[in-house]
Amino acid sequence: MPSERSILPEHIEEARRRLAGIIKATPLIRSATLDRMLDAHVLIKPENLQKTGSFKIRGAYNRLATLADDQKSRGVVAASAGNHGQALAYAATRAGVSATIVMPTTAAIAKIDATRSYGQSVVLEGVDYQEARAAAIKMCTERGACFIDAYDDLEVIAGQGTVGLEIADEVTPDFVIVPVGGGGLIAGIAAALATRAPNAEVIGVEAAGSPQLSASLAADAAASIGRPVDTIADGLATGRIGAIPFEVMRRRVKRAVTVDDFEISEAVLLMLERLKLLAEGAGAAALAGALKLKDDLKGKTVVLVVSGGNIDTNVLDRIIGHGLVKVGRLFRVAVDLRDRPGELGKLVSMIAATGANVRAIDHDRTRRDIAIGGARVMLELETRGPTHIEAIRDQLKRRGYAFEVPALG
Repeated sequence: MPSERSILPEHIEEARRRLAGIIKATPLIRSATLDRMLDAHVLIKPENLQKTGSFKIRGAYNRLATLADDQKSRGVVAASAGNHGQALAYAATRAGVSATIVMPTTAAIAKIDATRSYGQSVVLEGVDYQEARAAAIKMCTERGACFIDAYDDLEVIAGQGTVGLEIADEVTPDFVIVPVGGGGLIAGIAAALATRAPNAEVIGVEAAGSPQLSASLAADAAASIGRPVDTIADGLATGRIGAIPFEVMRRRVKRAVTVDDFEISEAVLLMLERLKLLAEGAGAAALAGALKLKDDLKGKTVVLVVSGGNIDTNVLDRIIGHGLVKVGRLFRVAVDLRDRPGELGKLVSMIAATGANVRAIDHDRTRRDIAIGGARVMLELETRGPTHIEAIRDQLKRRGYAFEVPALG
């Protein structure tokens, strides 16, 4: 087992041997679309195609495989927002070990159901990952079970580091861009590339609603954000960087890129529409970060780690909606009308003449801020982009309609 806070190349190679036949060695995927967008040689590491839908199976299985028989007999407990829980449940069932996964009550329903489907127990506790983690540790103390941390564990990090080995097997990158929650994945990749691709810069991408990496880099120590997390990328919403991952990465990770939920949504939508890959918010964060770093990446070989694809369909619907609005493919507008026969038809006909398609319509004549004899119509329109939206706005103005565009949110 690796000594405290140190991972050598042989530790990650040992993890790779343990994982043989358990995981998929996901191949790098070339994207001509991203090459054009970023003016770089872009390769995607699609861990969303991994067993259990994320990279987490690598670390979870490696940690479980290193437990002594007496530890396995007492069972294991983990805390997870979803992906680590699914991975450990799968690994534990395969190994014949009893596992309990503590998940926050706010976890995505799809991730809760998927975790249960692997045949282990799920307990919902706490409103976020850190509260679930505290409950899981307490449960371990009461039961004498072994706690399997999602990221603050050297064997977990070594397992995640096999992602870095696979990258180095195929390419010598200039940049490897990695989503960061607790830091286990980026620490493992950075450790793996230290000898295999020492000149590669490993860059972390964090969510604006959970910016623990930038806080840790600024403090030169593992740090918590000191406030509640708030992001659609639940896989990044740990609120703190693990102490062990930070010690592993501190000499090799110097830069954090922060992306907000709208940027993440845009990346999810881009991957789904243009690359035909379904990524969860955390999984798309690397692409969102790369889009912000476009000038730095020009002409370079860039690997984007898509960490997972386990996304709740309701969240996906919201992400797609916000993403379409962000890029000008969806336009929501509130128009005031006189409440007379034919007025709504005239408005819809005018909209149709611009080439926009009405996706949804809400006609309200009882609002307090609408005069008697008036009505407000909320339209959701499918559009071709920002220029098309401006044309619609111009038509509304020319026809004398009073309208407003609701704030995005």
